[in-house]
This record gives sequence, structure tokens and C-alpha cells, in this order.
Amino acid sequence: MLRIGGKMKIVYASRKGHVEAVINNLGITDALKIVEGTERIDGDYVIFTYTDGNGILPPKVKTFLENNPGVKAVVSSGNSERHPDTYNFAADIIAREYGAAIIAKIDGSGTEQDMADIKKALNLN
Repeated sequence: MLRIGGKMKIVYASRKGHVEAVINNLGITDALKIVEGTERIDGDYVIFTYTDGNGILPPKVKTFLENNPGVKAVVSSGNSERHPDTYNFAADIIAREYGAAIIAKIDGSGTEQDMADIKKALNLN
């Protein structure tokens, strides 16, 4: 599993509340929420996002990534029942197009084990 050294900035986009629940479950209180995609952040960061429709990177997330080049890793939330063929493609797209490492691909708001794995990867323990 990937481990991120030091305190990394956290950015997230949440449409149905699953990703926001993950941020809250991890106890992260200083994350930047992507609302329009025009937000700015300096330095390196980890992005938490959902996958839009059938394996599409949400447009506001794409805009954010194009304007903020410091993405180092990604956590993606998806729905394996509704979209089994394109489950969490957002993570794959961000990894491929922006060179970010994939920390986790989770279903909905994730499991307790998902939270433990993400905490370990981000040194949140």
C-alpha cells in the first residue's frame, strides 16, 4: 500500500455525500471542498472524488486538476453494483492523466477496513 509522508493537503469532491462522509469518518477537518472546480490550492495534495456516470471524471474535478498541478494521490468512491464495468474509473483517469498514485477505490462511503487502510496510507493514525 502507498504511504504518503508528512502532512498532505486534502481536497475532495462529493455529489451524493459518500466522499464527504469518508472525509468526516477519517477525522479530516481542514480539507478543501471542490464546489465549482475553480478553487485553488498551493503545493501537493491528495484528492478524494467520485466517478461520474459510466466511468467519467466529474467535470468540476477535471477543471480543478487542470488548474492545480500538485495532485500526488487519489481516493475514489464508486458504486460497484450500478457500474461494475466502470467502477471507480475516476481514480484510473487521475492516475493515468496526472501521474497520481491510487490509494484506494472504495464502494460508497467505504468500510471500516477501507478507513483504516486510508488512514495508514495518509499517516493519520
